[in-house]
Amino acid sequence: MNEYENLKKGEQGAWISICAYLVLSTVKLIVAHFGESQALRADGLNNVTDVVASLAVLIGLRISRKPPDKDHHYGHFRAETIGSLVAAFIMMTVGFEVLFQTGKQLINGYENEPSMLTAWTALVAAFVMFGVYIYNLRLSKRINSHSLYAAAQDNRSDALVSIGAFIGIVGAQFGAFWLDPVAGLIVGIIICKTAYDIFRDASHALTDGVNEQLLDEIKKSIAEDPDVKIVDDVKARFHGNQILVDATIHVNPHLSVQESHDITDRIEEHLKEEHNITHTHIHIEPYGKKD
Repeated sequence: MNEYENLKKGEQGAWISICAYLVLSTVKLIVAHFGESQALRADGLNNVTDVVASLAVLIGLRISRKPPDKDHHYGHFRAETIGSLVAAFIMMTVGFEVLFQTGKQLINGYENEPSMLTAWTALVAAFVMFGVYIYNLRLSKRINSHSLYAAAQDNRSDALVSIGAFIGIVGAQFGAFWLDPVAGLIVGIIICKTAYDIFRDASHALTDGVNEQLLDEIKKSIAEDPDVKIVDDVKARFHGNQILVDATIHVNPHLSVQESHDITDRIEEHLKEEHNITHTHIHIEPYGKKD
């Protein structure tokens, strides 16, 4: 099925993130140790926690690919949304840690001049993570994956963290030691904001929240069928990267069962082509029926 193929493609993005984080965290921690940079060391530790977040996304995508069984008749697609929720919690934890450490440095004072090698390491890492971000963002939109989109936002945050570390390290070369913790403070706020946005979207999907504009578009698409007299009710909910739709329509009461069935088939096919909705349940009522 197409949705399972999309989930498999999503795993590629998760693996790219994991590999990038493993390499970058190792390089950053080694260079930070010899270059005496607290900013780069914090950036490297941040990447270590990102490996855990990416693994959560990967596991969610893997579980989502499991076919329906007797306990999950609609499949396991919501596992990837749960994966993005876990990633948001991990990101928020890292964000608070960055805020705490940089805040402590501002209060206690920070006077350290790290090697410029640590600055160039941070800058190169920022470009690498930005490239990973672009790849995962495009892939997440192509396969409509919430968890991979969350991972892409994490990739962007990590690129910003590295840029913040670069600015702080360069500032320290000119005696502006306060730039290091201030840049870290700003980056910490960005990480927390990104984590909150991911948490909000994931929790909204898990509680069956759907954008009103999407419901209006689905309703208009159903009403385009010439045999539909009234679109009485339309409900929708997200199930991972899938949208499940329930609709009630009114048709000519003199149509046969076969003719009514053909109408539902046409609507389901139209919604699939127009909105990529693969699961639609249409309930038919006779037009003009009095309650």
